[in-house]
Amino acid sequence: MTRQLVDIESISGNEAAVGAALYDELCKLDYCVHKIPVAHARFNVLATLGEKSPEIVFSTHIDTVPPFIPSSEDSENIYGRGACDAKGIAAAQIAACERLRKEGAAVGMLFLVGEERDSLGAKIANESPLGSRFLINGEPTENRMAVASKGALRVEIVAGGKMAHSAYPELGESAIEKLLQALDRLRQMDLPNNPEVGPCTMNIGVIEGGRAPNVIADHAGAQLLYRLVGPSDSLRAEIQKRIAGLAQAEFVLEIPFQKLRTVPGIETMVAAFTTDIPALSQWGEPVLLGPGSIHVAHTEREYISKKQLLQAVDLYCSVAKQLLA
Repeated sequence: MTRQLVDIESISGNEAAVGAALYDELCKLDYCVHKIPVAHARFNVLATLGEKSPEIVFSTHIDTVPPFIPSSEDSENIYGRGACDAKGIAAAQIAACERLRKEGAAVGMLFLVGEERDSLGAKIANESPLGSRFLINGEPTENRMAVASKGALRVEIVAGGKMAHSAYPELGESAIEKLLQALDRLRQMDLPNNPEVGPCTMNIGVIEGGRAPNVIADHAGAQLLYRLVGPSDSLRAEIQKRIAGLAQAEFVLEIPFQKLRTVPGIETMVAAFTTDIPALSQWGEPVLLGPGSIHVAHTEREYISKKQLLQAVDLYCSVAKQLLA
């Protein structure tokens, strides 16, 4: 099943085909399956046991980052885009639910679009919760339970200037020079540190601006991403203070830092990445757990260990039983 899902291209925005394949498979397994419309032919897939509300819902995302990479395998691993992030996880969750339903557990599954871009599928799903007590969200944690997941704050820094001929820089005002000064100030900031989960980090992901080498730039901008380890209020204020007089900051997206539920006897970790969990607040107390390593997700050689994939089925079942007990 992992390879079948990987072989269906589902880059964010184009999840309809993989959603349809999951829908058909879950119908064959005799679940009550619904397509939850999201936007432009995109939909989440919800599977329950008849009309009975699930006590515990397994969830992960079915979109991937580009480019599409078809599946392959060797004796130890399955390769391809989405192998660990997160189509192998979806397959493991289906296998776990098949086992749990035979033991009488009230389980459900929620497969979501858009996690890699804006969590739109999760936001739509959160408008129609089923009253579940627990949510087991699947992301590649190497079968360890996350005690927390860092949040994300996306910031656009924009500087303005005045165009002039580059032979006479005194007649202009360089937006690029302003932006570079602003970014240097931000790089020197002391970022928050949470003793339980580690430091907040910052990445300058995009820089753009200017018109030509012989023109003083009248516009320049940068896109930054901070990984949050707590509330963002003081960080936002410090960013604005640091760049005052040089540039403007626009806070375009925030995914909050999230502390998570664990169960005894399972190794733990801190997820430095963000998930759909903050957008699924109405689906029960969250747990973050899944096979595969985040360090190979989004790479050209993404893979999932077959051993971890099979272990995840047992682990999902064990965690579900402990939570429901």
